[in-house]
This record gives sequence, C-alpha cells and structure tokens, in this order.
Amino acid sequence: MRAVGYIRVSDPSQVEGHSLDAQERLFHELCKNRGWEAVRVYREDGRSARAESIAKRPTFRQLLEDAGKYQFDVVVVHMLDRWCRNIRVSLEAIRILDQHRVGLVSITENLDWSTPEGRLTAHMLGILAEFYSDSLGKHVSKGLEQRAVEGKHTGGIPFGYQSCRDEGKKGEKGRQCDPEHPGGIHMDLREGPAVTELFRRYSSGATTLSQLAVWLNGEGFRTRNTKRLPDQDGHLTAGPRLFTTASVRGILHNPFYAGKVQYKGKLLPGAHQTLVNQEVFDLVQATLRKNSGRSETLHSRPEREYLLKGIIRCAYCGMPMWAQTYNSGKRYYREHTGSRSHAVCEAEGASMPCHVPDDQIGRVIEAIELGPKWLEEVLSIISLKDEVQRVK
Repeated sequence: MRAVGYIRVSDPSQVEGHSLDAQERLFHELCKNRGWEAVRVYREDGRSARAESIAKRPTFRQLLEDAGKYQFDVVVVHMLDRWCRNIRVSLEAIRILDQHRVGLVSITENLDWSTPEGRLTAHMLGILAEFYSDSLGKHVSKGLEQRAVEGKHTGGIPFGYQSCRDEGKKGEKGRQCDPEHPGGIHMDLREGPAVTELFRRYSSGATTLSQLAVWLNGEGFRTRNTKRLPDQDGHLTAGPRLFTTASVRGILHNPFYAGKVQYKGKLLPGAHQTLVNQEVFDLVQATLRKNSGRSETLHSRPEREYLLKGIIRCAYCGMPMWAQTYNSGKRYYREHTGSRSHAVCEAEGASMPCHVPDDQIGRVIEAIELGPKWLEEVLSIISLKDEVQRVK
C-alpha cells in the first residue's frame, strides 16, 4: 500500500514549531506499523483549512491532482481538521479521492474512509470541525470589537509604541508600567519621535517614500516583522527587516498615529497617546493621493506595458525589481538599491533592458503544450455541476 501524508499549519509562524514535525513523525510511525510504503509528505505551510476553495491551498490541490495520476493508494492526516474545516470543500476533495480509489485515514480519530462507518464518521467530524471554526471566529471577532470600542489596538503594536506589559520567561505577561498607560501602550522613546519626523518630512512635500526608507535604515531602525516571510532564498524567516517604500507608506497611512483605532472599516477614538495631530495626518493623506499617480507624468506617452512587472525579481537579493521607461523611450527593469532589499544588494541599483527577460519568458511560454486530455483532467478536478457548466 502506497501512502502519503498531508500535514498542515494555518499560521506561518508555526511552520518551524513542533506541529509539522510531530504530524510527520506520526505519519511514518503509522506506515511502519501497518507495513505501508511512505511515498511522500505534502506540507502545507501557513494555509488555513477554512479556505472556501481548493484553489486557495496549492499543496492540497497538488495532492488531489497526484491522486488522479494514481501515484498513491491512501492519504494519511493527523486529524480531520488538518484535512479541511469546510464541509463542502472536504466532501468535494474526498469525492475526488473516491473517483481514483484512494483512501483517507485519520490517525487521531482512528478513521478509515474505506468503510461505510468511516464515511459516516468523517461526515459528522467534518460538520463539527466547520462548526468549531465558525464559532471560534465569532468569539474572536467579538473580543476584537470590544477592544476597539475601548480604544485599544486590535492587532500588533505599531512601530513607535511599546506595550506596558512584558512577557516573562514562562510566557506570562507582567506589568512594566505602573500605572499602566491608557490603551495599555506608550510611546517608544526612540521610535516615537522618528514616526513624528516621518510625517513632518512627508507633509512638507520635499521628500519621497524611498528617501524616507533610506533615512530610517540609515538611522538604524528596523521593521517589527513577527511573521515568517520568504527571504531572498525562499526560506521562511522572521525578525526585523530593512524599511521599504511599502512599509513607510503603511506607517503614513495608519490612522493609529493620529489617535484612531480602526476596526472593520470604522475609525474609533483610541485611548493611546497620539504621535501626530489630525491636521498633519490629513495633509499627509492628501500628499500620498497626489503622489500616487506621479509616475504617469514622467513620459509623454504614459500607456506603458511591462510583461514581467510585479513578477521579476533580482537574482541577488530576491526582491521585486522596478519597471521604468526613460525619456529616450527605452524600457528597463531596475533593482532599487537602499530601500528595497533585506540587506545590501550586490546589484547596487543595476538595470537590464526589458526585452532581454521578456523574450526569454516568451520562448518558455511558447514551448508549453497542453496534453491531449487536458480538458478531461481539468473537469475531473471540479466536482460541482454548476462549476463544470461554467468552465465549459
């Protein structure tokens, strides 16, 4: 019996934790005990099982496609909620496995989909998992709304502020400010003035987002990145990073610095100390809107198309490259040094003509051929009849 394991965590910050490793270890133990051949492990890093579409979970989708190619006989999951928490998607995926005579086994629930009893249990557990996910979401939403009404932050503490409570060695929260500041946070003595200076400089109209990013990085400031994000090598890493134009824009757009708490599109009065007054904040928003279309005026014919815009990345630092047309009409992809990279980039702002990578990608695309049964394979992945009609 050829078996594959499907393991998943919903938060990228858990990827390096014990959860994925524990799931994989239990999968190999089950295969050894039952005499199965462990063919492969599908690892879904940072994807929620609550997704309403198989397409939003690429590894999950790949598993189902491989099942259609008869590459294995059974799928093993740690728990059914690792497989899916949306009953419609769960039944759709299991139907695809049934079509190709692939079984589904859950280690924790001792569930074997190949039996009628197992199918009934799977349906019941799937419904309960979806109910739990919905109920949990409602309680979390209720708690966040209450915090917003009280004027407290509802997410991570923004750059420029510090929490009045610090985390001890055992994970418990202890008060470091007595009395605690309104909203449970206070201004960081170094970052706070830097935020105020950012707003002041940009409101003057004499600087750009890129220049502000370079200034912050030169002063030794770094972002408060807590999520595990891909680095230049594609590995998920967390920790402070250099400021970019995007992260500076995020600060300038954040009404939190003007004393507002944002929740579900509504602005509520915050209990925390403001770093900029409302007049300066509004002026910065107007300046951002005015400058958002600045690039359209750099060329007499602004209707420009770049084949790889938003896709092409620097081979050295792994960050996206900018597309630019010079007054001569020549187009280039350029590495934006100083404010885009994780660190100093070897390319140092170098550029290349757009037609070089565009032509290479064009030849790759032209070489792609669909197999003779491509339509049949696509339709076999789609289960709902109305979806099939729409695709046809």
